[in-house]
Amino acid sequence: MRGAFPIRLLALDIDGTLVGRDLVLRERTIAAVRAARARGVRVSLVTGRMASSAMRFVAQLGLDDPVVAYQGALIRAMPARERFERWKASGADALPPPVGRALRHTPLPAAVARETVLWSRAKGLDPHANHLERFIIRADDPRIEDYSAFMGARAELVPDLPAALTHPVTKVLAVGEAALPLALLDDARRDFAGRADATISHPRFLEFVAPGVSKGRALRWLARRAGVPIEHTMAIGDQWNDLEMLAAAGHGVAMPSAPFAVREAADYLAPPVEEEGAATVIEALVLAGRAAEMNAHRLAAEAHQALGRDDRRTAERATA
Repeated sequence: MRGAFPIRLLALDIDGTLVGRDLVLRERTIAAVRAARARGVRVSLVTGRMASSAMRFVAQLGLDDPVVAYQGALIRAMPARERFERWKASGADALPPPVGRALRHTPLPAAVARETVLWSRAKGLDPHANHLERFIIRADDPRIEDYSAFMGARAELVPDLPAALTHPVTKVLAVGEAALPLALLDDARRDFAGRADATISHPRFLEFVAPGVSKGRALRWLARRAGVPIEHTMAIGDQWNDLEMLAAAGHGVAMPSAPFAVREAADYLAPPVEEEGAATVIEALVLAGRAAEMNAHRLAAEAHQALGRDDRRTAERATA
């Protein structure tokens, strides 16, 4: 176990970690996060989403710490309290989600962004771009409404996506069939080495951000800003884009649906998102008081056993 107690900062992924496919935060999860906040624990959402898309979850959880968006390419402060309260009072539908000032922004150069778009298309992926709170997509994309519903924002339609990218953008996201992004990940990293970093935030999403951008870098920034030693942080996530964050945290927690390499980088495994696994771990390691360290040893042992079983199954399949 790398971490120390008490845990003083939580970094939480959203999709596949706090919410499932229905995108609904459950009561136990909300209660656990709010209880951690009441004890003085700093809590930030660390997501691949745009910051404005995360704000409805921020409101439900009662957070006031910075929001990390786009895998760490953008970190925003909370919006002004009056504006935020007015938006919440509107039912979070009548007004666009408010966002605070950018505390850190590391965009992808325009020329590289255009290259990633053309490369993605050549590989059978369908790319679009995000810049700050803008969601830029080709006008004839048949899934515009699906993307807009997931993002919680209206798409900005352009006739020619590469031609529209004349300035740096925060991220390029390329969508494909479930197995394709992972199959292309190593190629993407090789072809754009030193110019863009590639990761996967969803089985269908291959993403490009500026070199050095990661949730792990963002977690270290949050910890320094809050004056919290990294050993006293905990991060929870479920995908390739969470790997650096789980490895950097004093206490890294992977969801059971995470790829093997991501689970291997973590200290503990949470129960499934359908069972509010993130809440279970927060209760055991953040809210349990003196029992937290004993719980940590138990959870670490369980994770080690589970990884051993998975490793053996992989070896058996390889030799079958």
